[in-house]
Amino acid sequence: MQHTLNIRAFFFNAKTDYLPYYKNFTMRLDADASVVEILANVQAQNEDFAYPSEKLIFKLNDVMLDGTQTIAEVVEKLGTTLQIDPALSYRSNHCLVLNDSDFMQRFELLAPYASNEDKAYYESLYALHYASESFKFSHDYIGDAILLLAHKMIEEGSEHKTAILAAISDPYDGLAACEYENNLFNAQEHTQAIDALNAMVKHPSQSNFLDKIAQSLSKKALPECNIDSVAGLKVACYSPNTQALARVKDAILNAEATVVPFARESKLCGRSLLGKQENLAYLKAATTLLEAYDGGASLLVVTDSKDLEMFETHFASLQKRIGREINLPMLDEETFLTLCHTTTQEV
Repeated sequence: MQHTLNIRAFFFNAKTDYLPYYKNFTMRLDADASVVEILANVQAQNEDFAYPSEKLIFKLNDVMLDGTQTIAEVVEKLGTTLQIDPALSYRSNHCLVLNDSDFMQRFELLAPYASNEDKAYYESLYALHYASESFKFSHDYIGDAILLLAHKMIEEGSEHKTAILAAISDPYDGLAACEYENNLFNAQEHTQAIDALNAMVKHPSQSNFLDKIAQSLSKKALPECNIDSVAGLKVACYSPNTQALARVKDAILNAEATVVPFARESKLCGRSLLGKQENLAYLKAATTLLEAYDGGASLLVVTDSKDLEMFETHFASLQKRIGREINLPMLDEETFLTLCHTTTQEV
C-alpha cells in the first residue's frame, strides 16, 4: 500500500538566508517505508534541503519524531498533509540541522553530582529536551530533560539533593517555567516527576499588589457575551481534554455554527504556572486566546472551569502581556451546550 503525501517543508541556511521559508512537495511512498524517506524525497527534489545523518529529530505537524517511525504510523496519527519543521526553528543552522550545543550545556548544571549512568540517561532524552513546550515561550528555558534527570537522581537517593534542586530552580527559566506536555510522537508522560520536583521546592511568589489591581480591572476588560443563538457563529473551543473538545465541536456543528480550530486549542494554558512564573503563565494564556481570536472566532468555549477562571480573573494582565486587545467573549461548556440546545429547538 502507498500513501500520497502533501508536504510543506522548512528551509533555512544560516549562511545565506535572513529568514526561514517553506516549500511545498507531493510524494507517494510505501506505507512500510521509514519516515526518513519523506526527508530524502524532499532533498531529492530540492538539494537545498538538509537533515542530519546522526541524532535525527524533527517535527511533523508540531509533533517530535526521531526517524524510527513508518509512513503508515505517521499517516494514522497525523494524516497525509504534513509540515516539516526543525526540532527548534531558532536553533536551525541548515533546515533540520541544529546547533545543539545547549543540550550538553544544560547537563553541566548537574554534572558535578552525576554518574556515567546519569549522563547516559540524560543523553537518551535528546528528543524530549527539544520537545519542551516552554521553549516556545522562553528560549533560555533549561529544558524538560535536565529536570527529569534531577528527579531520577533524587529518587535514587543522591546525597546532593539540596544542590541538585538549587541547580534547577532558576525562578525564570528553571523548574518554575515547566508545564510539561507530551510533544513526542511516541508518548512519554512525565507530569508526576515534574510535580514531585515542584513539591520539593518552595517557589518565591511573583504575585504583587499590581496583580490584584489588574484582577479588579479584568472584570471591566472582559468582553460581554450577549448571545442568544449559536446558529451562524464562528465558535472555537479550548480544552486539553480531547474528548471534551470533540464533544463541544460536535455541538457547534449540530447547532449550525462554524468550528474555528486553532493550534493551541488543546495545549496547556499556563494555569499551573500561576504563583511561580506569572509572566510565562500570562504569555501562554494570552497566546491561546489570541490564536482563537485571530483565527476568526466570535466566541470561545472553555470546558474546564479552572481554565475559564484563569482567563477571566487575569484577563487585563493577559491583554497587557500580549500587547493586544482580545475581543473574544467566553462561555463555560454547560452554558454553551444549553445555548446550543435552545438554538436547535428554534431551528
